[in-house]
Amino acid sequence: MRVKSLTHGSKGRTRSSGPRRLLQAGAMVWFREVDNGCKWRNLPADFLVPWRTVHAIFTRWWQDGDLYALHNDLREQVRIADGREPEPSAGIIDSQSLRAAETVAAGSRGYDAAKKVQGTKRHVIVDTLGLLLVVIVTAASVQDRDGAKPALERLRDWYERTALIWADSAYAGKLVTWAKKHVRLTLQIVKRSDDVSGFVVLPRRWVVERTLSWISQRRRCVRDYERLSEHHEAMVLWAMIILMGRRLARSASPKST
Repeated sequence: MRVKSLTHGSKGRTRSSGPRRLLQAGAMVWFREVDNGCKWRNLPADFLVPWRTVHAIFTRWWQDGDLYALHNDLREQVRIADGREPEPSAGIIDSQSLRAAETVAAGSRGYDAAKKVQGTKRHVIVDTLGLLLVVIVTAASVQDRDGAKPALERLRDWYERTALIWADSAYAGKLVTWAKKHVRLTLQIVKRSDDVSGFVVLPRRWVVERTLSWISQRRRCVRDYERLSEHHEAMVLWAMIILMGRRLARSASPKST
């Protein structure tokens, strides 16, 4: 899959789309899928498009890079509206372990001994506004440092301007040297003070934790229900698309006097 833009042809192929009505109907269903968490087969029988057609378009949008293109265009608009550059110069990385439903393939599962979770783990990198840059789903047994490598490699391939990544102590050690040498990224560890007890908000790290909370507001993302890991990645992107779309809609609406 290649990342591209729906508005900038230099980032990849132009989007190939079917009838406009079909795509609009599909988008409505995907919003419903992510937000309410219903099964594909449980879509209304009298809906405009059969569920198999909607699922096929969902899969094609992911495989062709159209979903990332839509997501990235929205993220650029949100950043510009906030007075930022379209592409970030820094980010924050973290992971979140999820319980897996019975629909998740056995080969995609694992056990996170630290969190005591049997299932999968999503590794995310966000910008300083908390907007998603990269998401990769692995088995929950994959260590944060191991899952970070493909995420950082993808970040370097897609975002040339990004140079600094903040992370917690789980990413300390050899990964810092690896990131500097192989992907030309400075990995800065934000450590918790030993003098502080209980919950404390840590600089930079709270941003990515807030993003994980945003994603978990969508029912389809509370657990991993997808047979394929890339389909869960797509659901995470749709969760962020919903959030950014609503944010842009609020900023565009006329202010009441």
